[in-house]
Amino acid sequence: MVPINEYPMVFEEDTIFSAVTALEKAQASFDKDRYRHRAILVCNRKKQIIGKVSQWDLIKSLEPKYDELGDMRSISISGFSHEFMKSMMEQHKLFNDNLNSICNRIAGKKVKDIMYQPTDGEMVDADATFGEAVHALIVGHHQSLLVTEGEAIVGILRLTDVFNLLCEKIKSCEI
Repeated sequence: MVPINEYPMVFEEDTIFSAVTALEKAQASFDKDRYRHRAILVCNRKKQIIGKVSQWDLIKSLEPKYDELGDMRSISISGFSHEFMKSMMEQHKLFNDNLNSICNRIAGKKVKDIMYQPTDGEMVDADATFGEAVHALIVGHHQSLLVTEGEAIVGILRLTDVFNLLCEKIKSCEI
């Protein structure tokens, strides 16, 4: 688990530009022996965590028309063909602007406009077993879980950290 104080945080009223800057700063100062952060936690004015912005959320925000298409996670899991995905892009005119125009359009947007609000299934109690945490990651296809103690969020359990731990355990097993 990465303790909450080691994770980059921004306020919901901050701009996307500020969020990108905070993530870059956190990545630069993070322990080089660990995987870099791929998300930013979002706080309200009371400094309570209310969401997060992942790399996926940031990239998705570049094209606002994705919101019109519905739940992209269920679409991507369904395994549509490359041809179908391409026709979807053409039909909905996705990413028709150049990258500079797109970035200029979103840099001043508020974090709250693109943040993701985790569900109960994306939280795990600090006292949960390793198996319970892994099960939540697998079933939900999550990249991370918020670790809670009561109502407080105390850390982030990242899939990459679980994977590293499992690899180390497997390598220590005798064949």
